[in-house]
Amino acid sequence: MHFCKSYQFNDNIRGFKLGWSFTGTPLMMVYCYLFDNIMVDTGQSHMEKEVVEIARENGVKRIFLTHHHEDHSGNAAAIHRSLGAKVAGHHLSIEKLKSSYPILPYQRYVWGETRPINMIPLPEEIETELGKMEHLHTPGHSKDHTLFFLPERGVLFSGDLYLGDRIKFFRSDEDMGAQIDSLKKVRALDFDTLLCSHNPRLKNGRLHICSKLEFLETLYGDIIDLWKKGFPEKHIFRVLRLQESYFTKYFSFGNVSMVNGVRSAVRHYELSQAHQ
Repeated sequence: MHFCKSYQFNDNIRGFKLGWSFTGTPLMMVYCYLFDNIMVDTGQSHMEKEVVEIARENGVKRIFLTHHHEDHSGNAAAIHRSLGAKVAGHHLSIEKLKSSYPILPYQRYVWGETRPINMIPLPEEIETELGKMEHLHTPGHSKDHTLFFLPERGVLFSGDLYLGDRIKFFRSDEDMGAQIDSLKKVRALDFDTLLCSHNPRLKNGRLHICSKLEFLETLYGDIIDLWKKGFPEKHIFRVLRLQESYFTKYFSFGNVSMVNGVRSAVRHYELSQAHQ
């Protein structure tokens, strides 16, 4: 099943909701966004035909990637090859996408692989028909994660920093402490529209960021309080009555789970202590 639906957002920004599955409803939808001649993220490579056509119809000349994950960078190489659009991102994204990198079977099934591409660095200033677009490095979900912000319009392209007010899953390589620091930086920005790559919020976007920040700060604090008392990670998970989706955990071979959040907080805390 190929799913593609177009949405018209504020300030002539269009969003495309993309999903793919071998059979039945897609497991997870992905958004890419367009305005001016710009595309922010490119969706999963399973939807290459549709996304390349979207880019062609909208005259895309510039692509900005929030990070290297396959559901965001999946069609960047195809669009570049077909239309000559320049692809820009954080220097860690550039290094990651120079060549193929391994992904787990569930990632390949749900989204498909990302093809290598030679990217260019993000310019200091990005001129658009909606005013200057700023970029802000916001690690945590991934080391290269970067947001794009239209201050004159109060619009934030948040990649995977948000997802929801409360988080049910963590990837095994996520850094909860770094996410908290990134959310604090974003909280200082003046915006209302939060264009998340999976769960856009057209109103009260900053309040949603603050809500997620409060949730993570509380969770992190509770985990570390118990860790300092000598409780092991699995016991902390039970004491805090955290809920696990076993389908998600086993389908992803443990790469996505709630217990990864406990491990992430502990890992960040131990590293911070070692550096003091």
